[in-house]
Amino acid sequence: MTDITVMGAGIFGLAIAWACARRGARVRVIDPRGPGAGASGGVVGALSPHVPENWNDKKAFQFDSLVMAQGFWAGVAEAGGVAPGYAQAGRIQPVADAAALALARAREESAAALWQGKAVWQVEEARGDWCPASATGHVIRDTLSARLHPRRACAALVAALRERGAEVVRDGPSEGRILWATGVAGLAELSAATGRPVGNGVKGQAALLAFDAREMPQVFADGVHIVPHADGTVAVGSTSERDYAHATTTDAQLDAVIAAARTALPVLAQAPVIECWAGLRPRARSRAPMLGGHPLRAGQFIANGGFKIGFGMAPKVAEVMADLMLDGIDRIPDGFRPERSL
Repeated sequence: MTDITVMGAGIFGLAIAWACARRGARVRVIDPRGPGAGASGGVVGALSPHVPENWNDKKAFQFDSLVMAQGFWAGVAEAGGVAPGYAQAGRIQPVADAAALALARAREESAAALWQGKAVWQVEEARGDWCPASATGHVIRDTLSARLHPRRACAALVAALRERGAEVVRDGPSEGRILWATGVAGLAELSAATGRPVGNGVKGQAALLAFDAREMPQVFADGVHIVPHADGTVAVGSTSERDYAHATTTDAQLDAVIAAARTALPVLAQAPVIECWAGLRPRARSRAPMLGGHPLRAGQFIANGGFKIGFGMAPKVAEVMADLMLDGIDRIPDGFRPERSL
């Protein structure tokens, strides 16, 4: 018999399945499209914190998860023998004007308190080829941001789960405690059942460039993430489209993202585009992950609404959901409970 059945093999489903299997539970993951078939099969993989001010449960949860990430992904890689492409390489951002510079310096002090000495947010002079142009001549560098390759991370989790005897299959019986981590489809089901917009899919477009900057930090400039990966590629993305005609096709909006990345980092000007990607990311109405008891299925569970921060939130989401499903321990922040989006 299976102790835990996870419906959905995106990042939330796989990470929670891994946390449960690691504690000795017998786990089955079911996804008819296979692992990482939706938003979790993208290419960007920017794991970045919210700004260190106006602290709340969501920011604290994300901070804890980013701090946990190195150990989490190292354990996954060791268990399954597949590298997720994780590195806590940090991030740099340009500073646009004098007001933004003053705000960035104020955030240095708040980060020192809120980040508990585990990472820094600091202002420094802009210099070097791997540095965005900055009107003030300064950039923000934080050491909390990290990156991974989403597809490789999903593959690493699948390998680790199978080494623990878990099943990752396209079909099978639902047994034991059941978790629904079905992304956009799950949000659509909730919206239809309640007659209210519980959440929706937001389209994102991104690209991979052939450029080896694997030792460099990620860059966030002009609303674009530029993320060097361990395989010698650089991901750039992404758009946030509420209205779209085709969920998985790319268009001129991606061309604008690529152009903005090349403007921010001229060293990428001649780097060829080797892949384009588009897909829908699940965004809950509350804008926070939806964790806890399933609103439609008594005695079952839900983990949905990762949107842009699903990979960054995954380590702690996995732990709190494993606590809840295996031990009945509820450590879910109030703002993450499903009723917040209903």
